[in-house]
Amino acid sequence: MEDIAHLEAGVTHGIHVETRNNWAARLNTILVHLVEVPTALLVVAEVVVLLAGIISRYVFREPLVWSDELAGILFLWLAMLGAVIAFQRGEHMRMTAIVSMLGPRAQSFLDVVAIAAPLAFLLLVFHPAYEFAADEVYVTTPALEITNAWRAAALPIGIVLMLLVSLLRLASVADWRHAVCAVALVAAIIGLLVLLQPILRPLGNLNLLIFFVVLVGAMVFAAVPIAFAFGLATFGFVALTTDAPEMVVVGRMDEGMSHLILLAVPLFVFLGLLIEMTGMAKAMVGFLAALLGHVRGGLHYVLVGAMYLVSGISGSKAADMAAVAPVLFPEMKARGAKEGDLVALLAATGAQTETIPPSLVLITIGSVTGVSITALFTGGLLPGIVLAITLCGVVWWRYRGEDLSHVTRATPREIGRTFVIAVPAIALPFVIRAAVVEGVATATEVSTIGIVYAALAGLLVYRQFDWRRLYPMLVSTASLSGAILLIIGAATGMAWALTQSGFSQNLAAVMQSLPGGAFGFLIVSALAFIVLGSVLEGIPAIVLFGPLLFPIARTVGVHEVHYAMVVVLAMGVGLFAPPFGVGYYAACAISRIHPDKGIRPIVGYILALLIGLLAVILVPWISIGFL
Repeated sequence: MEDIAHLEAGVTHGIHVETRNNWAARLNTILVHLVEVPTALLVVAEVVVLLAGIISRYVFREPLVWSDELAGILFLWLAMLGAVIAFQRGEHMRMTAIVSMLGPRAQSFLDVVAIAAPLAFLLLVFHPAYEFAADEVYVTTPALEITNAWRAAALPIGIVLMLLVSLLRLASVADWRHAVCAVALVAAIIGLLVLLQPILRPLGNLNLLIFFVVLVGAMVFAAVPIAFAFGLATFGFVALTTDAPEMVVVGRMDEGMSHLILLAVPLFVFLGLLIEMTGMAKAMVGFLAALLGHVRGGLHYVLVGAMYLVSGISGSKAADMAAVAPVLFPEMKARGAKEGDLVALLAATGAQTETIPPSLVLITIGSVTGVSITALFTGGLLPGIVLAITLCGVVWWRYRGEDLSHVTRATPREIGRTFVIAVPAIALPFVIRAAVVEGVATATEVSTIGIVYAALAGLLVYRQFDWRRLYPMLVSTASLSGAILLIIGAATGMAWALTQSGFSQNLAAVMQSLPGGAFGFLIVSALAFIVLGSVLEGIPAIVLFGPLLFPIARTVGVHEVHYAMVVVLAMGVGLFAPPFGVGYYAACAISRIHPDKGIRPIVGYILALLIGLLAVILVPWISIGFL
C-alpha cells in the first residue's frame, strides 16, 4: 500500500488543509510523534499476547486465562491512539465526491470545517467520557483483577489528544479567516439546535429524520469525517430529544469498539502490509503472469486472479490493489492496454473480492450480528469466484482480438520455477483457513499466525525484509485501524439511538411486508446497500443496519450467511462504482490514473458485477453450499 492509510483514507478522502509552517504545525507534529511510538508498540504487544495465548493453549494445553482480557485492554488504547494519529494525518474517512466539484476556495473552507466539526464533538463528549472512565474504577476485571479504569481511561485520554491536535491544526491553517468562519459556523448550528430544543422534543421520531438524515447527510456531503458526523448527530439526538444521559453515547461507542473480534482489523491490516513488503504478493502475481501471459487478455485474467489470492491474505482493499497494480500495470500498458480499462478493472476486482476472507467487512458483520466468523469465511470464497467469472467474460469480449505476436510464451520450466517460488505465498490463505477450521486459533488470533508465517517467509524464503519499513508500517496500521474503529464506535451509538426510538421495529415491519417474499427482500436489500456502500462505505453501513436487517432476513427465511454475501457484494459495487464510490478513487490514486479515464470502461464491469450479484441472490448454494 505505499502507505496503506494514505491510499485508503488519505488520497481518496483525507483532509488536505493548506497550513503555515508555524509553531502550531511544528508542535502538532511533535505531539503525534510522541503518540506514534507507544501506538506502534501496542500493535506489537497485541501480536505477542495473542500468539502467546495460542502457543500456551495449543502446544502446552494450558490456556492463559488473562490473555484475551489483556488484549482487550490494549485494544481500546490502540484504537483511540490510532484515531489520534489518523486525525493528525487527515486520514479519517470522508466522502469528498461533492466537495471535489466545488471551487478551490470552497474546498479549502470545507476542509477547515472538517476540523472544526470534530473539535465540537470532542468538546461535547469529553466530560461524559471522563465520567464513564471514573465509573469504571469500581469495576474489577475477572482475570487480571485490576480496575477496569485502566482500559476505560483510553477514551478521555484519546479525546483530549484529538482535541489538542484539532486546536493545533486550526491554529496552523494558512487563512485564519477560514478557521474563524468554520468555528463560527459549527458553533452557530449547534447553538441553533439548542435553542430549538423545546420545539424538537415533541416531534418524536421526526427527529430521526432531522438528525440522522438531514444533519448526517449535510455533514457527510460537506466532507466532515464520517465518524465525527455520526458522533455529532447521535450526541445531539440524545442530548436534545431524549431523557437519556449523555454518557450513554460514550458507553455505546466503547461497546462498539471493544468487541475482541475486531482486534483482527489492525492485525490483518498489518499482515497486508507485510505480504507486500516481503515480496509474497509479487511471487503470486509472477506465477499467474507466467501461466496466462500468452493468452489474449491474459494479464487481465491475472489481475482478477491475483486480486482474489491477495484478498485472501490482507483483508484490505487498498493493500490488495497497491500490491498487485504496480507489478502488472507496466507490462499491461506495454501490450497496449488503455489506462482507463486498467483502473476500471482494478476497481471492479476490488468489489469482486469483498467477500474473500479475511475481509474486514465480514469480521465486522460477525461482530455486530453474532453470525459465525468461520461460516462467513467459508461462505465468502465461492461468491468471489462467481463474480470473477462474470468479469472474465467482459475481459474475453474486449480483448478477443488482441495482437500477441510480440509476446513470448513462458516455457513449462519457467512456469514451474515461478510456481515453486510462489508456493509459500499461495499457501498462506490456506494456512489461515486451516488454523481456524482445525481449532488452532480463533478468527481473532489467526491473523497472528499469518503475521508470523509472512515474516518467516520473508526472512527465510524470499530474503526480502526491510527492517526500516517496519516502524512506519506499524504506525500506518494503527492509524487506519483507529479510523475504522472510531467509525464503528460512532455508528454503534447511532444504531443504538435508532433502535431505542422504535425505528428498527418500523423498518422490520416495512421490510417484512415487501412483495416477493425472500427474493423481494434480497433485491431491495441489495439496492439499498449499493447506495449505502457508495455514501457510507461498508463498515459504518454494516454497523448501522446489520443489527436491524439480519434478524428480518432470518424471519423471511434467508440464511444469514447468504444474506451477508448479498449485502457485502452490493456494498462493494457501491463502494467501487463512480461517481460516489470512494473505492474507485482509491484505485485511481494507486494506479496514478486520472478518474475520468475509467468512467466509461467501468460501466461494462459494473454490469458484470451486477449479473454476478443476481446469480448469488438467486442461488443460495453459492453462499452456503460448503457450510
